[in-house]
Amino acid sequence: MKSFILELLDVRKWTLFLLICLLSLVLLIVKKNFIEFQTTAFQILDERGELGFFKLLAGLQYLSIPLIYAWKFTVIAFILWVGSFMYGYKLTYSKSWQIVLSAELVFIFAEMIKIIWLMLFLPDADYAQIRAFYPLSLMQFADHTVLAEQYHYPFKTLNLFEVLYWFFLVYAVHFSVGKRLKTSYAIVFSSYVLFFFLWLLVFVGVYR
Repeated sequence: MKSFILELLDVRKWTLFLLICLLSLVLLIVKKNFIEFQTTAFQILDERGELGFFKLLAGLQYLSIPLIYAWKFTVIAFILWVGSFMYGYKLTYSKSWQIVLSAELVFIFAEMIKIIWLMLFLPDADYAQIRAFYPLSLMQFADHTVLAEQYHYPFKTLNLFEVLYWFFLVYAVHFSVGKRLKTSYAIVFSSYVLFFFLWLLVFVGVYR
């Protein structure tokens, strides 16, 4: 695991950034065209000639991928950098950005699993089921038709891949600065993980 993480951290940032954007674009195109647009609701819209608007929205989503990732990585890297600074770690902001960038591959893998699962095991799922589904998440233990809409996002976000993301951050920080693993846990959990749960609380409180 150490060699794998270190090799990722050695990849040029913009090369890895472009790779992640391209992978996300391909996965989003597949999900839109081979899963979402194949549901009954979108087929009816297509028959009425009203699907063009939704395809336009999908096109805007494709174009926004780099901007969304750039914002996400910048914010999380800042949180992680502040956390390391609080514990006296000499982790540069550039290295924090590289760590967060590399860790995103966890969610790319999760999206691959989601698409494969939907295509193989839920081919007749409706649009609501597709939106509510996230592999190995708390949503798998809840009924999305009964659960209040404001809890859909938190229940999907709390998943095994999110936890794996935390541990990737911990070990990437540990390998990058060569300090105690215990301190790396403290940095990640008192910065990113804390803000993660605060964000979920804010989301639930605001979404009414």
